[in-house]
Amino acid sequence: MVWLVAGLGNPGDRYARTRHNVGAVVADELAHREGERFRKARFVPVEVAEIRFGDEHVWLAKSLRFMNESGPSYASTAKKHQIAPDHVIAVHDEIDIPFGALKVKIGGSTAGHNGLKSLQQALRTPDFLRVRVGVGRPPGRQDPADFVLQPFAKREEADVAILVDAAADAVRSLILDGLAATQDKHNRSGARD
Repeated sequence: MVWLVAGLGNPGDRYARTRHNVGAVVADELAHREGERFRKARFVPVEVAEIRFGDEHVWLAKSLRFMNESGPSYASTAKKHQIAPDHVIAVHDEIDIPFGALKVKIGGSTAGHNGLKSLQQALRTPDFLRVRVGVGRPPGRQDPADFVLQPFAKREEADVAILVDAAADAVRSLILDGLAATQDKHNRSGARD
């Protein structure tokens, strides 16, 4: 089988370590574990790395477009490699679950996440897999859009590293073990579960 892991984020160094880019950081971690590097795809604004988990062929992808217009990059990559939407795994930040939480699911609403909205429109279905990485709610009355574009706080960095590692493990588990087993093993409600 062939899979696509869409590491949602914004391109460029300015956004590299922000909450909104945690999906791209997970894709980087998966490539790093397998000793692969991302390279620019031909004719599509996306960087890709090709890895394998056993017999499973996996394309890791990071769009070179901003989050709210990244969906066509991933959909084009899926089409090029004949990957059905149910074999697309979107890894993304999620403010509606606590910092450090991890939830795996298929389908559902976009909950206002512009990257998911763009991907859903481009794939023409909400029925793709999601690894939701909890970045928590903004403090006080801070605008969520501003909050997710900020870097993680210094005090959070150790937990972020653990969370990225756990999310990468969940992606691997989804591909090798399926949704139900991955939910049982990897869904967690907070940073120290």
